[in-house]
Amino acid sequence: MISLLDDLVSIDSNSHDKAGVDRVGARIRSFLEDEGISCETTPVEGRGDAVHGRLGGGESNAPVLLMGHMDTVFPTGEAARRPFRVDGHLGYGPGCADMKAGLVMNAFLLAGFNRTGGSPVPLHGLFTGDEEIGSPTSRPIIEAAARGARAVFNAEPGRVGGNIVNGRRGGVFYRVRITGRAAHAGLNPHDGRSAIHELGRKIVAWTGLNDAERDISVNVGVVSGGQSVNSVAPDAMAEIDMRFTQPEDEARAGAAIAAVAEDCLENGVTVEVETLGAFRPIAQNDECRALTALYLEAAHELGQTTQAEFTRSCADSGVASATGTATVCATGPVGGKAHSPDEYVDLDTFVPRAQAVALSILKLATPGGS
Repeated sequence: MISLLDDLVSIDSNSHDKAGVDRVGARIRSFLEDEGISCETTPVEGRGDAVHGRLGGGESNAPVLLMGHMDTVFPTGEAARRPFRVDGHLGYGPGCADMKAGLVMNAFLLAGFNRTGGSPVPLHGLFTGDEEIGSPTSRPIIEAAARGARAVFNAEPGRVGGNIVNGRRGGVFYRVRITGRAAHAGLNPHDGRSAIHELGRKIVAWTGLNDAERDISVNVGVVSGGQSVNSVAPDAMAEIDMRFTQPEDEARAGAAIAAVAEDCLENGVTVEVETLGAFRPIAQNDECRALTALYLEAAHELGQTTQAEFTRSCADSGVASATGTATVCATGPVGGKAHSPDEYVDLDTFVPRAQAVALSILKLATPGGS
């Protein structure tokens, strides 16, 4: 497991680095095929291709789906700057916990069942390439795979305390482009229309949309604009992260963001709003609660103290859950400090976390299983 993790962490796979993500996919596919797992690749234009590993089993055609994303937030070159290393029981390196450790665990689950006589139910592994930017190309692939499944285990890193996740917020990423009119900042500024001034006003208004009571958050995370210090800025751009807990708030908050974007102070300024990616919350229904209970029962039988918790971040588990299939998340090895230079994964949790998912699959295959 550590050897495969080393291989994957050593490959740069930023969401926008298709070649890098595809190299991760090729390494996973090579491992699975060497273990006798049937694989296929779904080509994706401009983003990493999706890799599917499939292991047949049982009488039911409804598979259990193991999910994970191959992309990271780190720029190309980061793997060389911070190569994978092991210090005691911890592994370090870009994307080691979020979520290359989960990819390794899912690959070994498929291999483990195949080595020990096969799975009692069809077992599928799905490895996608753009979760960190909202899965704009992977979303239909995830939906198609999850829609026909009996259960989904998404191997995002286990929480620092060892818990799994059975509730997440949804989120939408937007890009807003503002077009003004250039002019000389000294000679005739009155002839210009500053896109940067317009963006500054909008940032204040967007920040005012935060609503702690309804757990809606709006963050402007990226801005750019202008052509020179002595010009009235003809263009500006912002990227916005909006998170929500209640499904009905997605449209309401989105409409408020668009209304601020379109409300321009000066004539001659135009605005374009683009949705870059979106996540759904994990459904809070009887099916998801039953799957959570089944997993926790398996973990506790193995002597683990795992519990379930809600987290305010988003993941592909929400996309899967929105199809109506029972879904739990953060079933991967325990890790922390994701998206930072100090990201780590607890190597001692690889086997116990894999065992908990494996026993859950066995329970699903027994009469009365979900």
